[in-house]
Amino acid sequence: MLTRRTAVKLTALAAAGLASGLPLRAERTFASMRPPLKQRKFVSDAVEAAVTETSKRIDDAELRWLFGNCFPNTLDTTVETGERNGGPDTFVITGDIHAMWLRDSSAQVWPYLPFAARDAKLRRLLAGVVRRQSYCITVDPYANAFNKGTEGSYWERDLTAMKKELHERKWEIDSLCYPVRLAHGYWKATGDLSVFDDEWKRAMRLVLRTFREQQRKEGNGPYKFQRETPVAHDTVPLGGYGNPTRKVGLIHSMFRPSDDATTYPFLIPSNYFAVTSLRQMAELARTVGAMDIAAESAALADEVDAALQRYAVQAHPEAGRIIAYETDGFGNALFMDDANVPSLLALPYLGAMSADDPLYRNTRAFVLSGQNPYFFAGTAAQGIGGPHVGMDMIWPMSITLRGLTSSDDPEIRTCLRMLRDTHAGTGFMHESFHKDDPAKFTRKWFAWANTLFGEFVMKVAAERPHLLKGTL
Repeated sequence: MLTRRTAVKLTALAAAGLASGLPLRAERTFASMRPPLKQRKFVSDAVEAAVTETSKRIDDAELRWLFGNCFPNTLDTTVETGERNGGPDTFVITGDIHAMWLRDSSAQVWPYLPFAARDAKLRRLLAGVVRRQSYCITVDPYANAFNKGTEGSYWERDLTAMKKELHERKWEIDSLCYPVRLAHGYWKATGDLSVFDDEWKRAMRLVLRTFREQQRKEGNGPYKFQRETPVAHDTVPLGGYGNPTRKVGLIHSMFRPSDDATTYPFLIPSNYFAVTSLRQMAELARTVGAMDIAAESAALADEVDAALQRYAVQAHPEAGRIIAYETDGFGNALFMDDANVPSLLALPYLGAMSADDPLYRNTRAFVLSGQNPYFFAGTAAQGIGGPHVGMDMIWPMSITLRGLTSSDDPEIRTCLRMLRDTHAGTGFMHESFHKDDPAKFTRKWFAWANTLFGEFVMKVAAERPHLLKGTL
């Protein structure tokens, strides 16, 4: 493992190389940035074998190094395994924040599902994530992030119904979708139904109740949120209930997956994700005999889907008919996309829409252009950011999702190249970096971005191995 001094030196060299155009890549050696074996939180034999085998197929030395560092990063550094009520329990932190987001934890372990069937230890870890998420939902279905115990949080003063078990209580539709996606994926990968116990069923009924409450057909519902802050997107207007909407069957979301407040409460990518998740819930519920859950989730999926058909597609003055990012049911729409997932760009990745759908293709062209106010193109890379970090800051996650949802070889190769060239010598993906200077980045330890990048490389290796031949 590189020392801190060496890592800092590499960062400086990388920044200097980007500024001068020097071919530093060919002059460098790439020592693993993973923790020493004894310091790793978890080791999966199946994942280690996959890293070894996939690495052999990557000719580009720096890309191979990045993949080896990033793909196992969640297991190396963020998982805490144990037992609760006689079953597996896995707490997954995001990286540099010691809290478990329902979204991040699901996404962080998702790429390991294909290995669960042949690795009993890994299967138990994944079962523990599903069980921990079910428990978290029963604590509070409106919370986005949880503590491991009852230690409280520095967000305790937020003007909402905080509990000691919560790290943060921002209501985001995707926080309840991701655990369904993971549970469904776990079942498909392993056939194991043991995690779908009474607590899981109770959690799913709470998901349904929360989605119904946030359709707001009978008032605002029980959730509101305000924070004393100078940052506008960190709090919710109009008494904590958000801007006005016409109740049309869509689900309100006070926050985006970036943890930023919505402008118009009908967050369209998250409503698409909800439809997909509700249908997965229905399939799972039928399998375990929870017919009430199956019937209600199927009916709600159909209702939200019908509302999307009517209100999601809007006329942009230049791009034509595309999917809006947010709407309010009154005819107003916000035309943009954010790097965080669910996003408009990521809809096929989440199984919410075909990548070949003409509507998606037109929307994709919009979000990957200057018509999207959060698409940034600079001398280092081009990609999507968002209000969370600010202008000119590209999120590697958006480049990864662009590659994951593309069927175009040159585009995929360009995405791999941009990701290879913008880690600032650290060997890991970051939350964001400046479009002209990757040495200016946020969050050096962001496990979701790392594992997602590894998933992208694995997909290329499996489906388009020719793209990994030669130097990018």
